[in-house]
Amino acid sequence: MLTLIILIVFVVMISGVYISWRAGRLDRLHNRVETARTALDLALVRRSSAAYELATSGLLDPATSLLLADAVRRAKDADAAERDLAESDLTRALRAAFGQPGFRAELDGKEGAKELVGDVEAAAHQVYIARKFYNDVAARTIDARRRPLARVFRLSGNAPPPEFFEMEDSLADGDSLG
Repeated sequence: MLTLIILIVFVVMISGVYISWRAGRLDRLHNRVETARTALDLALVRRSSAAYELATSGLLDPATSLLLADAVRRAKDADAAERDLAESDLTRALRAAFGQPGFRAELDGKEGAKELVGDVEAAAHQVYIARKFYNDVAARTIDARRRPLARVFRLSGNAPPPEFFEMEDSLADGDSLG
């Protein structure tokens, strides 16, 4: 009888330790999601700033400058529900600006042009990387939240489930912008 009681206490203790470990892991995943989302937001802001600098630099024709500046404004003013669409619009505006025939050739000889375009491309590439990383962490967190142990014991507490951030971030034919 004493052996049975000791065995039950041991099983309960091991189960408690495992459940506590899973809850801690889920908490760490939620923290990583928040950190990755902050990094994504910062990358989006950097890209918008670099794109606005390009739009106001005088390197682009007036119509392209207006299109790009308007896309930047809409991306900065978008609320959370429309942010992915506004950022996709900014990507398309950048694609339109960079995809103009002779765009790179026109920049040759203009002071600071290559650096400015390079900054925009680097910021756009950073958005691509940050979005991929965020969506990966969000997927792992959603998977951990769906496990039976996490659902039965409500290990995620009141934390809202992460949402994927989907946006168009390719130049053409599946290549990333940048």
